[in-house]
Amino acid sequence: MAEPTAEEVRGYIAAGIACDHLVVEGDGRHFFATIVAPAFEGLSRVARHQRVYAALGDRMREQIHALSMKTLTPAEWAASPAAPDHSHH
Repeated sequence: MAEPTAEEVRGYIAAGIACDHLVVEGDGRHFFATIVAPAFEGLSRVARHQRVYAALGDRMREQIHALSMKTLTPAEWAASPAAPDHSHH
């Protein structure tokens, strides 16, 4: 089975969760995802990760061996240093 690309992993997550911002980086074995979704509002970090794993489904177990993720609500993302700076508009 071919290892997924970062773009494919991004597509899997996007298909399962409506994301305001979604970036996936990786090399086929290890991935790092930054996921910003309104659906994360009110969920613990563990529950957010479970939502992402649910979106990935069987692919998570079969193909994606290591996925690190940062899961944020839009408000958390807006307050985070990594967010694009909108204050100049």
